[in-house]
Amino acid sequence: MSPGRRLVLLGGLSLAAVAAAPLVGMKQIPLATLLHPGGTDVPSVILWSIRLPRVLAAFLGGAGLALGGAVFQAMFRNPLATPYTLGVASGASLGVAVASRLGLSVALAWGLTTTPLAAFAGALVAVAVVWLIAWLRPGFSSTVLLLAGVAMSFFFSSLILFVQYTASLGDSFRIVRWLMGGLGSIDWSLTSQMAPFVIVGAALTLAHARELDLLSVGPEIAASRGVDVARCRMLLFLGASLMVGGVVAACGPVGFVGMMAPHICRMLLGSHHRHLLPASFLLGGAFLTTCDTLARTVLAPVELPVGVITAFLGGPFFLWLLLRRGRTHLIG
Repeated sequence: MSPGRRLVLLGGLSLAAVAAAPLVGMKQIPLATLLHPGGTDVPSVILWSIRLPRVLAAFLGGAGLALGGAVFQAMFRNPLATPYTLGVASGASLGVAVASRLGLSVALAWGLTTTPLAAFAGALVAVAVVWLIAWLRPGFSSTVLLLAGVAMSFFFSSLILFVQYTASLGDSFRIVRWLMGGLGSIDWSLTSQMAPFVIVGAALTLAHARELDLLSVGPEIAASRGVDVARCRMLLFLGASLMVGGVVAACGPVGFVGMMAPHICRMLLGSHHRHLLPASFLLGGAFLTTCDTLARTVLAPVELPVGVITAFLGGPFFLWLLLRRGRTHLIG
């Protein structure tokens, strides 16, 4: 089967999983509930006001994280490069934690708040540090830059712990729960705030599929084929930061999605980003939606943070990746 047909099949399966997710756990679903979204009965409120925005947020969140992971893996030519190993997610988390601690989460125009902007600013700080290292020492390998991202992640995590320690008991508890990653408090407002960040970031990255193919071979090859490497990298970093910042602000730091989905898609469709990027977008969205469905049903009526589910699946996947490829294929 050709990669194009596999992409269409993957898209169909992903959309089917997303369409079924809001209905999981509902014992009785009257036909009127499905046909009339403005109903005031309990099934209508649960489906249209709680389940649908949550599923849409899960799909957009997983899609943004997976697409960001695919971009970072191509640019750094390292399968371990993700928004989390590079410190981008930790920077976004720090931005949200500081904004919440200082009471800076205020409403702006069009229903937007400062929270996703704070997350985006934190993500940009993390990207800027890695970018600065690459600019000051251009001879550094992708592995060194990846290690710099890991160091930044630990540094930002320590600052988040400091913010948490200085907060009140109630604020500290909310920060801890938020750091686990979850979609329990998602509504249409949060979903609408996250959507523009993911959509704009996805458009920026999908428009550079050819450039990513060349960058994954090497910046010298890309430059010889007419690619403005510095400008292309800046736009890709900006797009990935937009997506990660928007997702972290709404859902919290949900790990491993940006590593698992691109690798699975690469095994199914190959490494050409014309197919890999949209496949990662679709599979990442379906994956996080499925994980969130498990999180709210596996111990019902108790709800697990979705970050627990993704970490439970991502840890063994990470070890399998290490064993499958070997050290020489993962480094450099």
